[in-house]
Amino acid sequence: MELVMRAAVFALAALATPALAQEHRPLRPATADEQRARAAVVIADYRYDDLLWENDRIAFRIYARALERAEPPSSSGIDAWGKRVRWPYMDRQLRTGDQHRDQGEGLDFYNVGTGRGVGGLGIWYDNKLWASRNYVRPRIRRSGADVADFSVDYDPWPVDTVRTVRETRRFTLPAGSNFTRMASTITASDGGELIVAIGISKRPVHGGQTGEIARDETAARMSWWGPADGAKGRMAAAVIVDPASFAGFAEDADNHLILIRVRPGRPFVYYSGAAWDRGGDFATRDAWNSYVAAQRPDFGP
Repeated sequence: MELVMRAAVFALAALATPALAQEHRPLRPATADEQRARAAVVIADYRYDDLLWENDRIAFRIYARALERAEPPSSSGIDAWGKRVRWPYMDRQLRTGDQHRDQGEGLDFYNVGTGRGVGGLGIWYDNKLWASRNYVRPRIRRSGADVADFSVDYDPWPVDTVRTVRETRRFTLPAGSNFTRMASTITASDGGELIVAIGISKRPVHGGQTGEIARDETAARMSWWGPADGAKGRMAAAVIVDPASFAGFAEDADNHLILIRVRPGRPFVYYSGAAWDRGGDFATRDAWNSYVAAQRPDFGP
């Protein structure tokens, strides 16, 4: 009887969770037409509506609400994939069911977990980060050839018991850059100033190593060179904010954070970037930090 009951529970759980193909398939080679350097945005409706965007340099992903139900805990942080080819590959690799293995074009090994990933945000209040759930209502504005451009919403979430906030964010990744331009508008249940915290996950690997973080108060930016993750290599990340709204640095158990002052309803801009040391552009920490330092971002909304 106990075995029958257990079988029934497992059967109900399987019905409650959308099935993903478990079979791992080899990565389909890109066709000659697909091997054009370009930017792209794809909603992976076969994988809980993961939203994928990439250009000739780097690849990113955010997660939809469906994943919260299927694979909790999920996160509204931003994932970054290692990439070594100049054409889009994320959609083809995700369809294999084996995105965590390098099949020649790159791989997904960053592992956002419950952190902010590469440039996810939250509200910093009472020395605590208050973050949204996963994205809703995607709107693709442009996919290729020279830009990946889309917007999403983040439904209302609480900041302790003092207020409720919601966000609309536009993501723009041009060709030739490792940085996505984020244009965010956060509205709140009151008009008081917000402290927004934008994060880079600490992402500990073997032995608890979390990599090296460099902070620059004058330029209002932070740059991270991740720890070596075995044969997979290292990821790097950076966040750049407007020095005019910079409010300091902070951290919590999961994230390095850079803080900015924001007025509800007024758009603000920041930049989030990433790289892989096997991608051919930044093999060393100094090369990555020099690239970050050379950025001259436009913060105009």
